[in-house]
Amino acid sequence: MSDTIFSGFSTVKYEGPTTENPLAYRWYDPDKVVLGKPLRDHLRFAVAYWHSLALTGTDPFGGPTIHRPWMDPGDPIAQAKVKADAAFELFRTLDLPFFCFHDADIAPPGDTLADTLRNFHAIVDYLGEKMQSYPTRLLWGTANMFSHPRFMAGASTNPDPDVFAWCAATVKNCMDATKQLGGSNYVLWGGREGYETLLNTNMKQEFEQMGRFLTLVVEYKHKIGFQGQILIEPKPKEPTSHQYDFDCATVYGFLKRFGLENEVRVNLEANHATLAGHTFEHEIATASSFGIFGSLDINRGDPLLGWDTDQFPNDLWSMTMSMYHVIKAGGLTQGGCNFDAKVRRQSFTPEDLVCAHVGGADLCARAFCTAAKIIEDGKYDALLAKRYAGWQAPEAQAMLSGKRSLDAIEEKALADNLNPQPRSGRQEEIENLLMRSIYTDRI
Repeated sequence: MSDTIFSGFSTVKYEGPTTENPLAYRWYDPDKVVLGKPLRDHLRFAVAYWHSLALTGTDPFGGPTIHRPWMDPGDPIAQAKVKADAAFELFRTLDLPFFCFHDADIAPPGDTLADTLRNFHAIVDYLGEKMQSYPTRLLWGTANMFSHPRFMAGASTNPDPDVFAWCAATVKNCMDATKQLGGSNYVLWGGREGYETLLNTNMKQEFEQMGRFLTLVVEYKHKIGFQGQILIEPKPKEPTSHQYDFDCATVYGFLKRFGLENEVRVNLEANHATLAGHTFEHEIATASSFGIFGSLDINRGDPLLGWDTDQFPNDLWSMTMSMYHVIKAGGLTQGGCNFDAKVRRQSFTPEDLVCAHVGGADLCARAFCTAAKIIEDGKYDALLAKRYAGWQAPEAQAMLSGKRSLDAIEEKALADNLNPQPRSGRQEEIENLLMRSIYTDRI
């Protein structure tokens, strides 16, 4: 292996909360046992190939500010291998267990579909060789079906059936590659599966196309014996005016419409949640309630900006409550915490990228440990249980289970001379309890 821009970095280690080393973990001790297993296995951190290795720092008003050696002119396959060498040295530096990729992140396009797939599989094979020498595994793979101009009107929802066919062939090959590399999940993110205007959109037609496409993906998963999860990543808008996978609840309705609610789960992103007008914890709780919680993209948005800024996380309260709902949902199992986050345009050095991941991992680790303490302490859950305790009574259970008709409920309410009075939600007490738990150095 040739030297890369990350080869000179020592592997980041856990040094504890008092360390002054910017390239050391303060809270992420991968071997720390919490709720019966190591943090490494709870959090299942992943590095995003795209933001970490393909990012150039462009924005709508400015050109590239980030340069990497593999971006120089040269043989595209050779440069893709240079990028892969650097990627695995970055993974080694961070000592995080997983990575994720789009097809377009790892391999250059060709002149035809066949050429593009040939390039892709050449680099997939190379990644497989790298994985024999490094411990980093694949969390999930996906296909970029939003960047190229052919996808300007959508991928599976495109008015042109040739684009649908291109996408089907691409996803088939990406699923094959994900299985080949031992991935635990396959993600479908429809970056342009929506519309810019209803004036030229047949929404019913596009729903049917998207439902057929997802059904084909599920059928192929079973055909090849892929044991991973199929995940949809909701997002409400941008670059479209409206996305068909607006949020978790919308995705669940879509899955029910096509009979896929037991086949497909969600990969939830913090920044997408806020763009939909939700919190990250809301989306996790919603997915858990519907039984479709799968995996997480960890980042944050800027509350002053209305687009997907994909910043590394720094909100301890939100992340702690998010991890609380992750634990309540049964944990990440096959999913993970993928850092779908990018450094800012002015943070162009390799060290900036390492520091960003260190901070993100520390925040998530501290949040998870605090959430576990909140659950183990039991006070918060006791307050919630007390608020809904009346529903444990036999008559309430009978109403909830369908054993009482509307007429029967009315008759009983009149016979009991019901006159319910308001009860405090005790919000401030709960906020104070959680504040004292979250903003403490003792976890």
